[in-house]
Amino acid sequence: MEKRRLGKTGHMSSVVTFGGAALWKISQAEADAAIEDAVARGVNHFDVSPSYGQAEERLGPWMEKHHKEVFLACKTRERGKAGAWESIKRSLETLRVDYFDLYQFHGVDDLETLSTILSPAGALEAVLEARHQGLIRHIGITGHRPFVYVEALKRFDFDTVLFPLNRVLMAHRNDFNDFTPLLEMARQKDVGTIVIKSITKRPWTGNMHWYQTWYEPFDTQADIDKSLWYALSQGITTAAMSSDLRLWPMIIDAAERFKPLDAQEQQEVVFQARRYQPLFPTNQLG
Repeated sequence: MEKRRLGKTGHMSSVVTFGGAALWKISQAEADAAIEDAVARGVNHFDVSPSYGQAEERLGPWMEKHHKEVFLACKTRERGKAGAWESIKRSLETLRVDYFDLYQFHGVDDLETLSTILSPAGALEAVLEARHQGLIRHIGITGHRPFVYVEALKRFDFDTVLFPLNRVLMAHRNDFNDFTPLLEMARQKDVGTIVIKSITKRPWTGNMHWYQTWYEPFDTQADIDKSLWYALSQGITTAAMSSDLRLWPMIIDAAERFKPLDAQEQQEVVFQARRYQPLFPTNQLG
C-alpha cells in the first residue's frame, strides 16, 4: 500500500487510516481480527477517540504490544485545560500506551470553539504541556467545516488537519463545505491532511440504516474505487476508513489498487455525484 508523508510530522502514513469508530460496539475478537488484517495489508496510521464507544478499550491490548509499529492518533472534545488533561491521561491509560504520536482537538466546528481552545486556560495549554512532557508528539485539529481550519492554521502551527472530502461535496461546493482553500493552505504550511467521509453518498433517508455509518455510503467496489481514488487524487495524505467494518475489505482493496485520476476523470466522477444530496449542504452540519 502506498505511503505518503504526513506533513511536517515526517511520518509516512498509509493512504488509508484505521478508523477507530468502526470498533464502537464490536467484540474484542472482531476488533483483533480487523487490526491484524489491516496491519498485514499495510495500514500503519490509526485514529481513535474516547467518544467512539469501546474503541479505545478494543485497541488497548494490541497497542500495548505494538504501538511503535504504527502511528497512533487520539482526540479530545474537551475545550478547557483541566478537562483536556484528564482526557489525555484517561486515553493513555485505556489505550495502554506511554504517548500519542498525534493528539487532536476533536469536532471544532465554529470559530468560537476554536478561540476557547486557544485561549488562556484553554485545552491547548494542556496539550502543549503534555507535549513538553513527551506524552504527545504532534498536535492536530478535526471537524467538518473547512473554513474553520483555514483560520485555525493562521492562529496556531498545527501539524495536521482532519476534515471531510468527497466527490459529492465537490459537486455541490459552497462556502461552508469547500475544502480546496484548506488543501492549498495545508500545502503551503506543510500540514498533514487526513480526510473523513471519502465514500459518502448522501445523508441517510428514513429510519432504516443498514450500515453503522453517519451517512449512507457508496457500497459497491466500483463506486468506492471512484470515491477513494478521487480523494487520494487531491494530494491528501490519508483517508480514514468508514465506521463499518463490512466496508473495509473494499476500501483496502481500492487503496491497494489506487491509481491517480487525471483532471478529466476527476470531472467525470464529480459529475456522476451531482445526483446525490451532499452531507453538508449549507451552514448546517446536517
